[in-house]
Amino acid sequence: MSSILSVSQLNKYVAFKLKSDIKLKGLCVKGEISNFSINYNSGHAYFTVKDELSSVKAVMFSTSVGRLKIKPEDGMLVIVTGNVELYEAGGVFQIIATDITPLGNGLLHAQTELVKEKLRKKGVFDESNKKLIPIFPRRIAVISSMTGAALQDILNIISRRFPICSVDIYHTQVQGEGAAESIRDSLRLADKGGYDTLILARGGGSLEDLMPFNSEIAAVSVFECKTPVISAVGHETDTTLCDYAADLRAPTPSAAAELATPDKIELFSAVDKLRLSLDNSVNKRLEKYVSSLDRISARLTLCSPQNRLDNSLRDVDALSKRLDSLICDHLRSKEHMLDKNAAALNALSPFGILSRGYSIVSKDKSIIRSADELNENDVITVRFSDSSVTAEISSITRKEENI
Repeated sequence: MSSILSVSQLNKYVAFKLKSDIKLKGLCVKGEISNFSINYNSGHAYFTVKDELSSVKAVMFSTSVGRLKIKPEDGMLVIVTGNVELYEAGGVFQIIATDITPLGNGLLHAQTELVKEKLRKKGVFDESNKKLIPIFPRRIAVISSMTGAALQDILNIISRRFPICSVDIYHTQVQGEGAAESIRDSLRLADKGGYDTLILARGGGSLEDLMPFNSEIAAVSVFECKTPVISAVGHETDTTLCDYAADLRAPTPSAAAELATPDKIELFSAVDKLRLSLDNSVNKRLEKYVSSLDRISARLTLCSPQNRLDNSLRDVDALSKRLDSLICDHLRSKEHMLDKNAAALNALSPFGILSRGYSIVSKDKSIIRSADELNENDVITVRFSDSSVTAEISSITRKEENI
C-alpha cells in the first residue's frame, strides 16, 4: 500500500521534481498571449500562453518586465522563455518567464511599438503640433498609388462633393522595399507645390503590407510637412504611425476625401439659410431704422425753427385777437363810463342849469356868487343858455334891505 501524502507534501514533491528536471529550465514555449496584466504594487506581470488546444499560466517578475523591449499585448504570438515550476500554495503549474519574443506580426508590432515610442518622445504625435485642415481647399494633392482603388474613391468623392477644387496626383510606391523612401520623396515634393491639403492614402492590406507607413522615415516626413496632411491608410481598424503623425486621421480613403472637402449640397443649403437669415435681419433692421427715422422726423418737426415760428405766429395771432378783444372791452367800458360821467357832468353842468332859466353873472371874468361882490356902476356880464349880455349896475338891493 502506497503512503498517504498531505496536499502540501504532494505539491512540494511535484515542485521539487519540476525544478530538478533540466529540460524544464530555460524552456521556450510558443503561443498566444492572453489576459496580460501588471500588478500595480509589485510590478510583476501575469498572463496566459495558449494555443488551439491548451493553455498554461505564466508569471514574469518585475526585474524581467523592466528588461522587455516590447509591450506585450493580448493576441500577440510570442516565444516565452523561462523555467517551469509549481506554485505550491495554489498547486498551479506555471512558467516563470524571463523573456518574451514576438513572432510574425507580433514581431512587426513590436518593431512598430519601438519606433512609436521613439517618435512620441520627439513630439511627432503631439496634438499641439497639429495643423487645421482648410474648410474650402482650392488645390489638393493625393499621395498614393496610381493603380490603387483608393485613389479612384478619393477622386470620385472630391469631384462629387466639391468639383471646383483641383486635384493633383503624386504616384507613390505604397508597399515593399523602398516604399518608405518613395512616400517620403512624394510628400516632400507635394509639400512644395502650394497645396491647401495633402492626402496620404492606400487601401487595406496585411500588417506587413502597411509597414512602410509604420516606418520612421514616412512618419517623420508626414510630421515635417508644412501643408496640412490627412492620413488614410488601410481599413478603419488599421492605424499606422503616419496616422498618428498626420494632422488628421481618416478611417478610409473615402472618408479622407470627405474630411478634406465640403459638400456642395450642404453649402448650397447653408447659403440659402444664410440668405434667408440675412433678408430677415435686413428687413428687421430697416423696419427699426424707418421707425426710428419717423420718431426723429416727428421730433425734428416738433423742434424745427419753422414749426416754432408757426407756433409763435399762431400765438401772436391769438394774443393779438385777445389784445383787440381786451382793447375793445376796455374802450366799451371807458365809453360807458364816459357816457355815465358825461350824463353826470351834464346834470351838474352850469350850462344845464342855464337851460332851465338860470344865468351866470361874471365880472372881469370872475363868477359873481353874491351881490356883496358888486358895487354900483360895475360892469357885469350875464350869461344865458344861448347868449350873454353886458350890463351896468345901477343899484344893489340887499336881503336886509328887503326885509
